[in-house]
Amino acid sequence: MTGGGHGPRPYTFYLLAGLFCLFVLFLYGPMISIYILSFQGPTGGLVFPLKGVSLDWFGALFGQARTGDIGGAFSRSLPLALVTMAATVVISVAAGLAFRKPFVGSSVVFYMALIGLIVPGLVLSIGILVTFNFLGLRASWWGSAFGAHLSWTLPFGLLIMFAVLSRLNPEYEEAARDLGASNWQVLSQVVIPIVFPGIIAVALFGFTLSYDEFPRSWLTVGSRNTLPIEIWTMTTNVTSPALYALGTVTTVISFAVIAAALGSIAYIQRRRRQIGNMR
Repeated sequence: MTGGGHGPRPYTFYLLAGLFCLFVLFLYGPMISIYILSFQGPTGGLVFPLKGVSLDWFGALFGQARTGDIGGAFSRSLPLALVTMAATVVISVAAGLAFRKPFVGSSVVFYMALIGLIVPGLVLSIGILVTFNFLGLRASWWGSAFGAHLSWTLPFGLLIMFAVLSRLNPEYEEAARDLGASNWQVLSQVVIPIVFPGIIAVALFGFTLSYDEFPRSWLTVGSRNTLPIEIWTMTTNVTSPALYALGTVTTVISFAVIAAALGSIAYIQRRRRQIGNMR
């Protein structure tokens, strides 16, 4: 290992591997600790060591001795995330198709749509609240919060769809039209199936960003909290592992959504391979 100038390479590999392991531990260690502590026994606290293993703190979230309005917050966050996801997908796909050909003012519209990535979430939340108050409207999770969340998820959806549709070969659409397909058939049977993995990615961004959003929800949801705000409220008055149990539940839901999205992409790719083999 010392000849040919390759002597230091094993040591460099171990050094980089060690640094990577430290990075992973730093990134995921606190999360893993929270997941473990959420299974504390009935007499356990917020720190290690574990005093038994139980599911008591999960029951405390929804039982008679519950620590907050978890069920209500979840019943608002989930529909809000789903509606935001659907709107993000529809608008992103429509805009991506429209921007395939340049039009007057397209650059202005594009950069205006990206402002949501630049403006701080809390500032945007204050602006929406002030606007609703000026118009005499009440802030609500299904109204003002929906607009605030859409301003955050839509730029990501647009960037993804622009990248996906820019690689779509227009010859596929031309061939379909030559075979007598209408514009709707070209869209539904040619374009959408090809870019469907990108649509899944947009949906995933739309759901997860809305489901976990705090700054843009803080002042726009009105008097009824969404789940991130409810969790933040619990940190000020809950001193039990129930807080960790809530974190575990919300993480499992997020992972389930991600797994469903990845499974959908894998299924579509497998179907494409099967159709290609049949041909």
